[in-house]
Amino acid sequence: MSATERIPARSVRAESPAGAPAGVDLLARGELTVRGQIRDASNAVLLCDVALAGVSAACVYKPVAGEQPLWDFPDGTLAQREVAAYEVSEATGWGLVPPTVLREGPYGQGMVQLWIEADAGAALLDLVDGEEPGEGWKAIGLADVGEGRTALLVHADDERLRRLAVLDAVINNGDRKGGHLLPAGDGRLYGIDHGVTFNADDKLRTLLWGWAGEPLTAEALAVLADLEASLRDGRPLATRLAELVTAAELDAVRARVAGMRASGRHPVPSGQWPPIPWPPV
Repeated sequence: MSATERIPARSVRAESPAGAPAGVDLLARGELTVRGQIRDASNAVLLCDVALAGVSAACVYKPVAGEQPLWDFPDGTLAQREVAAYEVSEATGWGLVPPTVLREGPYGQGMVQLWIEADAGAALLDLVDGEEPGEGWKAIGLADVGEGRTALLVHADDERLRRLAVLDAVINNGDRKGGHLLPAGDGRLYGIDHGVTFNADDKLRTLLWGWAGEPLTAEALAVLADLEASLRDGRPLATRLAELVTAAELDAVRARVAGMRASGRHPVPSGQWPPIPWPPV
């Protein structure tokens, strides 16, 4: 069976038996059944069911064996980076990355992540005429819309996106596209596809540049202070990340967090790397 579009997830029911697994435990220990493949992804992405103790949910499984080599990342490490992004997201308290684990599956070790059904009616990106965004929007840049015309690409001035922009800066996300933003029906926002993160070199490419150079919020500064403490040697987060990324990459995370705290501002494009991923959506 193959699948080229997303199939709605089945939620973990509140009436599940006492002691039934949920979240990370379900993903880590449940039986994986492949339902199909998402064909438009650059790496192998399999849509699965995961079931354990009478509880089931839809999830995504990305086996390491299906990863395409990249010139600037070590081979076979993208799954670990996805898990590392989840670990850092959880440490912020913002819960911006769906539950994600590293485990064995039908095609070997890989990343397994809870499926999030996006709210198709939620507007986070738009194209507008003119050179200034309207109220409630932040400018990204001009986009070619064909026939010699351009329009201003904008994203919502949304505190959830702003938190995600901070997380992306911390994990050095090299591929924050519009299609990687999943606003859920319950009002939460999730980011997915974090395979090209944690590089020791500056790789930040994102659509969320609307706050570039602006002061960080008091909330973000407090989160960064907690992260800096959590990244010290011997702390659980630092120990876990050391299992998932290289020592140089872990040091780079520490340096980015310290740098953002010192500047007190959202980062700006470095000029040494294309700042917006392609395609942007």
